Amino acid sequence: MKKCLAALLAVSLCIFPARAVETAPDLALDAGAAVLMEKETGEILYSLNPHDKLEPASVTKVMTLLLVMEAIDGGSLGVDDSVQVSTRAASMGGSQVYLKEGEVMTVHDLLKAVAVASGNDAAVALAEHLAGSETAFVERMNERAAQLGMTDTTFMNCTGLTAPGHLTSAHDIAVMSRELILNHPKVREYSTIWMDSLREGAFQLANTNKLLRFYEGCTGLKTGFTSSAGYCVSATAERDGMELIAVVLKSTTKDTRSAAASALLNYGFATYTVLDVTPPQALPPVNVLLGERETVQPVVAGQGRILVEKAKIDQVETTVDLCQDVEAPVEEGQQLGKLTVRVDGQVRQELPILASQAVERLTVPHIFGGLLKGFFLAG
Repeated sequence: MKKCLAALLAVSLCIFPARAVETAPDLALDAGAAVLMEKETGEILYSLNPHDKLEPASVTKVMTLLLVMEAIDGGSLGVDDSVQVSTRAASMGGSQVYLKEGEVMTVHDLLKAVAVASGNDAAVALAEHLAGSETAFVERMNERAAQLGMTDTTFMNCTGLTAPGHLTSAHDIAVMSRELILNHPKVREYSTIWMDSLREGAFQLANTNKLLRFYEGCTGLKTGFTSSAGYCVSATAERDGMELIAVVLKSTTKDTRSAAASALLNYGFATYTVLDVTPPQALPPVNVLLGERETVQPVVAGQGRILVEKAKIDQVETTVDLCQDVEAPVEEGQQLGKLTVRVDGQVRQELPILASQAVERLTVPHIFGGLLKGFFLAG
């Protein structure tokens, strides 16, 4: 029977800062909507009209980039693959890199064109190459949005050009931005480019996201503008091991857009941090009764990192509840206890503690052989 035979042993480990409060100051943002999200935990640190359905302009291309990066990381698309530009892709207006019908460009260069110059023609070329048509690609965009829980979002194109019903929210943009930077870090190779070129240096690229140059730690991600959407951005930045996502929609100018994103990021970095709350040393082994091994090593499962407010020091207590003994057989991954993080006495996080390996139960021959060995050694 697999059960802990002894009472749980509570072991106090460390004191850490506490979780943030649920309120945030008024940052006086020039924005119709805004969200600040921490990448690793997905926690929202600040919001202003987070679920208002608004036009995202070229911030739409975060989803375009996500689908392309998923294809690259999944092995179905290569950065060196060649893409032939269609008549439709070459006809796109707005921001563009002036692709010509029949022109051949690599996925790598098209990604630069999208991430740096917000090329609508490059976005459509990638969409057609990946899904056969922009219409089919947009279906994938909406399917992926649904999978991510982006309930405020309907995409009508892959570019963000104005179209009836093409709407999303600051919350949903933060969600898809998090998915992109969390699970596809190679996108940084493109989103952090300040200046570059295409066509062997003949066409110069300059990033539309000026925060890359003027905001410390900026890692991207995507700007957007149309006359009806206003100035929009999903801005990402990393400092001291914490990456934040600041979404600003419907700002009135480029400068106020950047100022709003900077204010969100400044607030986040000044107020919060992400801490590892797992024990710094190995947990004590658990005794195994009637097992082929005398002990089994317990390990904490899961990601033991939490977002906390810097101002609240000495209010997080991390404890381990661990079996002293367990009866064999023990399965690999069998739960032997749990790690609990409390903030000001309230449970914030619980992680299971599991057996790192299996331990078989002693058989009668093993027991008899052990007795004989002990007898002869004693003699």
